[in-house]
Amino acid sequence: MKHMLRIVFFFAIITLASACRTQENHDLTTWPEGYTPLETGLRLAEKYLATPHKSSGDVTSMEEPTQIVYSEACTWLGSLWFADATDNTDLLARLEERIIPLGNEKQYLLPPPNHVDNNVFGSVPLELHLQTGEKKYLDLGLYYADTQWTLPEDAESEEKAYADRGYTWQTRIWIDDMFMITAVQSQAYRATGDRKYIDRAAKEMILYLDTIQLENGLFYHSPSAHFAWGRGNGWMAAGMAEILRAMPADHPDRSRIMKGYKKMMATLLQHQAEDGMWRQVINDPEFWKETSSTAMFTYAMITGVKNGWLDEETYGAAARKAWLSLVEYIDDNNNVTEVCEGTGTSDDRMHYMNRKRNTGDFHGQAPMLWCAAALLR
Repeated sequence: MKHMLRIVFFFAIITLASACRTQENHDLTTWPEGYTPLETGLRLAEKYLATPHKSSGDVTSMEEPTQIVYSEACTWLGSLWFADATDNTDLLARLEERIIPLGNEKQYLLPPPNHVDNNVFGSVPLELHLQTGEKKYLDLGLYYADTQWTLPEDAESEEKAYADRGYTWQTRIWIDDMFMITAVQSQAYRATGDRKYIDRAAKEMILYLDTIQLENGLFYHSPSAHFAWGRGNGWMAAGMAEILRAMPADHPDRSRIMKGYKKMMATLLQHQAEDGMWRQVINDPEFWKETSSTAMFTYAMITGVKNGWLDEETYGAAARKAWLSLVEYIDDNNNVTEVCEGTGTSDDRMHYMNRKRNTGDFHGQAPMLWCAAALLR
């Protein structure tokens, strides 16, 4: 009898342990020491505050900056999201201090509102308005959101053609655009409640989905560059998550965007490496593992799980595995490593294989902060 009880007890322990492991695999709330989104996000936000404005995402650049670049704006935005998610008023105050000189002696650093990569800066003051209530930040943010749809007098014929159809004149059908456009327009909607902003973003997103999403759910870098470049796809994944997070449940375009989003997420699962990472070219196993794309995909999955759009066990496990792996890529100086440098399109596979792998690049710092904030929301 005692022998039988030992056997029953043994199998009960095994079953319980297995259940705990299964739960842990998709748990997005409990983390080992050194891997929590609170400590990781704080490390990266403090790193951002200690980093001077740079002329590019590559923070090793010694060129004097002429404006705030988009990758820094995304890092600043991520730091603000993290401050909000952690109710860290001291961090918020120091992030706000960073914008004050832009209204005075460093006004020249404000990006001109003439390109998607420049207009995304508006998401920063809009977030500051959301957290502080200051109207000056609302006005500055809406300036960038509205000029994205205000056709300039010297617009070219293609820009006029897009504007005539109700799209932003900044449309160019590059996958990067689907974060740069949706981020500032979604932020404007959050700040004002005016549906025109989310309607703009939705119309634009559907154009891109209908035009360039592949049957497998991924995206080529461009129509002439048939490579599923990681970070380009990451911008799209994060952009869809962001617009869906802001969009009202009854929005008529929601189902179309959700379909494109879920299609992409399902294919990403198939190409995730055993350690949780994704590669520089997503569907080519010979490529190196790249952090900025992995963090963007992770953000999209965390957001989907947290909002109930994605199956928690499946996508929670993928997001957890990715986060635990990504934290390992942060060095002792709080720099994310293995970040692909800024990359133009090419029809040459080796162009993507031989891209410089940066350390501390804003392109990698930003989405890691987004993830930390998303995990804590």
